[in-house]
Amino acid sequence: MDNVITRLAAVRAEIASAEEENDRPAGSVTLVAVSKTFDAAAIRPAIDAGQRVFGENRVQEAQAKWPALKSEFADIELRLIGPLQSNKARDAVALFDVIETVDRDKIAAELAKEIARQERRPRLYVQVNTGSEPQKAGLDPREAVAFVHRCRDTHGLAIEGLMCIPPVEDNPGPHFALLDKLAGEAGLDRLSMGMSADFRLAIAFGATSVRVGSAIFGTR
Repeated sequence: MDNVITRLAAVRAEIASAEEENDRPAGSVTLVAVSKTFDAAAIRPAIDAGQRVFGENRVQEAQAKWPALKSEFADIELRLIGPLQSNKARDAVALFDVIETVDRDKIAAELAKEIARQERRPRLYVQVNTGSEPQKAGLDPREAVAFVHRCRDTHGLAIEGLMCIPPVEDNPGPHFALLDKLAGEAGLDRLSMGMSADFRLAIAFGATSVRVGSAIFGTR
C-alpha cells in the first residue's frame, strides 16, 4: 500500500515538474492511473491518496471491480483505453466516463446508438495508430482527420481528442508530434499520449492526459 502511495506521489511530482519545464499551466495535465489487471484492493490506496482518474483496457474486467468503487466514490472518472468491440458498446457506454479508443465507423455507429438509448454521454477520443502497426488498433494517420469529421457529421458524436500508443521500439517523440499535428487539423486540443516510460516527453509535445500504470502500481 505504501509503495503505491509513494509511487503515485512521485509520478505526480514528475508531471508537475514537466508542466513547469514546458511552460504548461500547473494542473493542465491529467494523470490517468492505469489499473488494468489490478484488483480493487490494489487500487484503493491510490483512491485514498486522492487519485480519481483511472484507465482500464477491457470492459469485462472493469465491470468486475469498478461499479462498487464508483458507487463508493462518486467523483471517480473511468476511462477505457483498450480496444472496444462493437458488441461491448452497450456496456462501455454504461460504465465508462471516457472512451479513448474509437477507431472505426462500426464502433462509432454503435456508440451513437447506445448514447441515444441510454442518454449517457461518455467523452470520446479517436485512437490513431501513428506507427501504422498491423497488429495494433487505431486508425491510419492518413485517415484520422476525415474519420473525426465523419464521427461528427455522420454519427453525431462529439469527439474530445486523439489518443496514440507509439511502437515500443521507436522514439516516441515523432509520434507525439504527429498526433499533435493531426489534432490541430481536426480542430481538437486534447491529446492522450505518454505512458510510464515517456510521459515527460509527451507533456513536452502537448499531452493533456498521460496514462501511467507500472510506475504507480508496479509490474504486472
